[in-house]
Amino acid sequence: MSKINFLLLVAVIVSALVLVKTAYDARRLFTDIHRAETEALRLAGDHQRLEADRQLQATNLRVERTARERLNMNTATQPAMLYEDRLGTGLSAAAAASMPAPRNPAGARP
Repeated sequence: MSKINFLLLVAVIVSALVLVKTAYDARRLFTDIHRAETEALRLAGDHQRLEADRQLQATNLRVERTARERLNMNTATQPAMLYEDRLGTGLSAAAAASMPAPRNPAGARP
C-alpha cells in the first residue's frame, strides 16, 4: 500500500509542477503580447507623425523654395525652353513660336 501512496504522491507533485510551469508560461506570453501591442501602437503613432511630416515637406511652395535656395534653380523663361516635336528633335523657342498653335478639341479649355 505504501508503494502506491508514494507513486500517487509523486504524480501529484509532478502534475503540480507542470501546472505551475504552464501558468508561468501563460503569464510570460501575456506580457509579451501586451508589450508587442504597446510597441505596435507606438509605431503607428510614429508612422502617422512621419506621414504628416512628409506631406508638410512635399508642399509645392517648400519644394520651390528649396530648389531656389539650395540648388540655385530658377523658373524657366521662354528663351531658355526647348520644345520637342513628335520626332524628338529639339526646337528652339523662336522656332516653336513661329509654328501654329495646336487646336483644342471642342469644349476643351486652353
